[in-house]
Amino acid sequence: MGFKKVSRRRFVGGTAALSSAMVAAPFVRGAYAAGKISVGFWDHWVPNANGATEKLIKEWGEKEKVEVQIDFITSQGNKLLLTTAAEAQAKSGHDILAMNTFLPARYADQLVPLNAEMEKLIADNGKVNETVEYLGKIGGKWLVIPATVGSQIKGPCSRIDYMKEYAKIDVQKMYPAGAEPQDKDWTLDTFMKAAEACHKGGHPFGIGLGTTSDCVDTIGAVFHAFGAVMVNAKGEIVVKNDQVRQALDFYKKLIAFLPEDVPAWDDASNNKFLVSGQASMIMNPPSAWAVAKRDAPKVAEQLWTHPFPAGPKGRFAPFLPFFWGIWNFSKNVPAAKSLLMYLSQASSVEKMVVASGGYDLPSFENLTKFKIWAEAEPPKGTLFSYPDPYHTQILSIAAAPAPHKIAEQIYNLGLQTQMAVRYFKGEALEKTLDWAANELEGYMRN
Repeated sequence: MGFKKVSRRRFVGGTAALSSAMVAAPFVRGAYAAGKISVGFWDHWVPNANGATEKLIKEWGEKEKVEVQIDFITSQGNKLLLTTAAEAQAKSGHDILAMNTFLPARYADQLVPLNAEMEKLIADNGKVNETVEYLGKIGGKWLVIPATVGSQIKGPCSRIDYMKEYAKIDVQKMYPAGAEPQDKDWTLDTFMKAAEACHKGGHPFGIGLGTTSDCVDTIGAVFHAFGAVMVNAKGEIVVKNDQVRQALDFYKKLIAFLPEDVPAWDDASNNKFLVSGQASMIMNPPSAWAVAKRDAPKVAEQLWTHPFPAGPKGRFAPFLPFFWGIWNFSKNVPAAKSLLMYLSQASSVEKMVVASGGYDLPSFENLTKFKIWAEAEPPKGTLFSYPDPYHTQILSIAAAPAPHKIAEQIYNLGLQTQMAVRYFKGEALEKTLDWAANELEGYMRN
């Protein structure tokens, strides 16, 4: 197995230092080798998490007598995105490549259908959530396999002490480790009251309003909780509806209880705000907790990850899945399929989840109760509810159910957060909706 580190992001919470190394040491040689393949996987933010993937691939390669070249490609600086675009244009590159969110749809005509493989994995591991199907099953064909590595829920990570003191909410009682949730009163109305109380207490919620992923994912879940759709599945612009108005009214009120600079926040900002001890809550996978555990243990001891509040249309959670796809210009499709099936079996998945410290989240229903989440500490049980083991939430992605080409632009350009900021700053609601409708018309022409 050749192993090339394109670049690793060492710091989970956004203050990253980059390093790179290269090792060329194929581990399979000889007359009986069944060919070779190359894979390009996401370079994990959690230190040493790549190791489990390397080991599993080596096990598979030795068993199948296939030589494998692995590249771990950072998402920082859009390097993974640029690699995908370059390979698609050149029709040459890795056999398997990691892709996230809307990329399978963008490159649908260049990916190998994987219906048979997904049918087998669903039979073995349980069904996948609707967001995975929306993003990965295009035109009735599964074009990718949900990747364990990198997939995540961006739910609330709350300070136990601040929420008790200021909001009078016991998040451990609401979401007890090892038991079913007691969350019938955990609604968007309760969330708003808690945000106001924590703001008055000097420890506001840390929710960004920039145009990067963390900010967009959070507002996307709120829009879904109100049933607020801007472009429907048919591709029709429907942004001027009461549900969108309700979602924006909610956000306008919420922003008043957030730090003043949240419109300028990026994906590192909320992490830093939590680790510094200022936040009562942020929306994030366990990466921020992992950094606090390392750099601010007293903060980590007070953190509890749990599901999102329910709105009028249900309880939604921001879900950001990664996928593994096989290019149709691959010279060894059978070996590529075999490797992905090996990486997707329950025993392999658990090893990758453990290596990530519980950050990575399988998309299959039956793979949400590994011991790592129940045993993570401090405090004990802090990640138990992270994978939503009782399936109390609808896992969603901002801009769905719009057609992928439009949804990708809504998502990447942060249209929803831009709307919220404009409205909060004093623009009339109907003018904001007119502006959004014009933007959406432009997206459709792109």
